[in-house]
Parts: sequence; structure tokens; C-alpha cells
Amino acid sequence: MSDLVRWEYLNAPLLIHNTKAILDNFGRDGWELVSVVPGATPENLIAFFKRPVQS
Repeated sequence: MSDLVRWEYLNAPLLIHNTKAILDNFGRDGWELVSVVPGATPENLIAFFKRPVQS
């Protein structure tokens, strides 16, 4: 089963005034954005990311 991809996941706050920089930083680390949902306040969002587990 060497073709099986294993994933790790991360959720992180995403401030709407600095969205591009935050997403670019996660992307450089290999994280792919999966979803964004509302946070506790209108200025905050929660971003969900995934990336393949490095073996």
C-alpha cells in the first residue's frame, strides 16, 4: 500500500485584514487551504488546511 497518501490537518485563525500574507505563509510550508468558516467575531475567520504527511 505504498500509494496510500496520509494527511495531517491544521486549523488556524485567519484575520481578514491580513489574509493573503497568512495564506502565503501556510502555502510556503506545504499547507493547502481546504475551507474557511466564520470565527467568533466578524473580523476573524477559521481556516482549515491539509498536507501530505512527510515520511
